[in-house]
Amino acid sequence: MSAGELFWDIVPYVTLAIFVVGTWWRYRYDKFGWTTRSSQLYESRLLRIGSPLFHFGILVVIAGHVIGLVVPQSWTDAIGMSEHAYHVQALVLGAIAGVATLAGALVLVYRRRTRGPVFTATTWNDKLMYAVLLAAIVAGLATTLLGSGVVGEESNYRETVSPWFRSIWILQPRGDLMAQAAPAFHIHVAIALVLFALWPFTRLVHAFSAPVGYLFRPYIVYRSRDVARNGELIGSQPRRRGW
Repeated sequence: MSAGELFWDIVPYVTLAIFVVGTWWRYRYDKFGWTTRSSQLYESRLLRIGSPLFHFGILVVIAGHVIGLVVPQSWTDAIGMSEHAYHVQALVLGAIAGVATLAGALVLVYRRRTRGPVFTATTWNDKLMYAVLLAAIVAGLATTLLGSGVVGEESNYRETVSPWFRSIWILQPRGDLMAQAAPAFHIHVAIALVLFALWPFTRLVHAFSAPVGYLFRPYIVYRSRDVARNGELIGSQPRRRGW
């Protein structure tokens, strides 16, 4: 077994262990630090631009990765989707989502670097997290272009990276498959492993506290107090419905 195969067999489990144990430790012993450490009070204009772009893009990117890594090629073949059609949709959606994510992240980094109060509230931990995150996004865009054949020779990651990823979860790692992938995929996956190892110790943990239930809360019906003017009852304000 080569050093490369051994790396792709072992390191994912090390990363997963750090991710799980680190997240548990953070929640158990640093609940007050389990926050986005929002800096909206310091500056909101750039935040309103960068944050939606980043979060929209990253959600689409995650969905694309789940489909590309979890869904076997045989499944898309079974529904009649050709390999060319798959790569075209992956290129279009991946490029749009990747550019949106990168643009949003750059706006957020620019905001932190140029707005004094926000920069002051930025820790070395934040700087490291943003650096690795930007590297992962750029590497992801590069592999999207390389994998589709737009740049260089087309590389079908669904024959190497995807089955390797699935083999990790069934505890039968196939590092030999990952070792056969193009170098660009090695770089992208290696950066992603670093990002997930850092995840529990950065503000990224707030992803596990997203208020998803808020979207499904029942309406709260309320009525404002009666308004009086010069001792006379004018009447109640209209009934409102809100979250």
